[in-house]
Amino acid sequence: MTRTFLTTSAAVLALTAPAFAANKADVVANYADIAAAKYEDSLITAKTLQAAVNALIENPSAEALHNAQGAWLASRVPYQQTEVYRFGNAAVDDWEGKVNAWPLDEGLIDYVDAAYGGPSDENPLAALNVIANASFDISGATIDAAEITPALLESLHEADGVEANVATGYHAIEFLLWGQDMNGHNHGAGDRPWTDFAAGDACTGDNCDRRGAYLKAATDLLVSDLEFMAAQWSTDGEARATVTGNADAGIVAILTGMGSLSYGEQAGERMRLGLLLNDPEEEHDCFSDNTHNSHFYDGLGIQNVYLGEYVRVDGSLVSGPSVSDLVSEVNADLDAELQAKLSTTMMSLGRIKTAAEAGFSYDQMLERGNAAGEALVMGGVDGLVDQTKSIEAAVTALGLDNLAFEGSDSLDNPDAVFH
Repeated sequence: MTRTFLTTSAAVLALTAPAFAANKADVVANYADIAAAKYEDSLITAKTLQAAVNALIENPSAEALHNAQGAWLASRVPYQQTEVYRFGNAAVDDWEGKVNAWPLDEGLIDYVDAAYGGPSDENPLAALNVIANASFDISGATIDAAEITPALLESLHEADGVEANVATGYHAIEFLLWGQDMNGHNHGAGDRPWTDFAAGDACTGDNCDRRGAYLKAATDLLVSDLEFMAAQWSTDGEARATVTGNADAGIVAILTGMGSLSYGEQAGERMRLGLLLNDPEEEHDCFSDNTHNSHFYDGLGIQNVYLGEYVRVDGSLVSGPSVSDLVSEVNADLDAELQAKLSTTMMSLGRIKTAAEAGFSYDQMLERGNAAGEALVMGGVDGLVDQTKSIEAAVTALGLDNLAFEGSDSLDNPDAVFH
């Protein structure tokens, strides 16, 4: 999909008044500290997921599957709050696709319902079913998949250059834990039976041993990927050194991530697009029906980076100098405006979360003609778009030049979505 961009014009970066140099360095250092805490929390919760997955594979049961699903849901809370570090940090952007790519053609991984369809011109591997096949051909090359390992999954990720061939990360794991959501716009998530991981005659869905091996390999890979990124933001990490090495560039990275996630990614690709298409497959966490939480914690990530604070999974607080402090020094009214808009957005995203947890699922909100659902989703979209305008104003107030935010056809050129 074609992307468009928002731009702001102001004084040349090099002419920024030097009065903020020390403060900017402190702000960027705190931003890096928060990144380290968020990725450490993501790793901690992923290791809990890893233990639950291992327990499921070793002793399959309904309870073990439920525990693994719960651990996956918990792991999403800190990770979604890291997404504000995308767009402004190359280290994160180069890595992120391995761990959170979506949507995916789940037929690449495992069995799917007959209604799913088969290979297409866009994706010949859409129904490959790695779990059912110990050997297969990709682009004329024979792949030995007798042993399902993290290395094999890495080699299959985005196979044939097709982005929908997601073989790794949170959403591959999500699909294996929940299975397809066949409820359409009705309430309900995927309903994979625990017996899909059972041994012997109790096995359903065939290839239970390979399904377990795939789930374990994907989870082990997720843990190792998060170990890598947590190290990137540690005291001697490269991502930390890059962002803190130039305070002005660090502030640009912060605001670029805030504006791009707020506007093009979340308001556009993750929310407005699904509403335009009325397509439940456009949910971010579509197998588990956890999209309301993904949206909420993405929004919270934007807010906590601006305010320079983050509550860790153990309840401790990481806080320090913030972009809010910088904006307040040059324009206290603008800072108050942006803080108010961030709070308004979180209230709107909270309404979606509350409704979904009460039984009005995000699938239902996306159904054509569902006025209440559309109002809830558009409340979030409108809040995100509106706060982006104030983020742009903050860019100008801080004297930054031609900072680009990610765009989305669903916001900038809706007609293009249908062509």
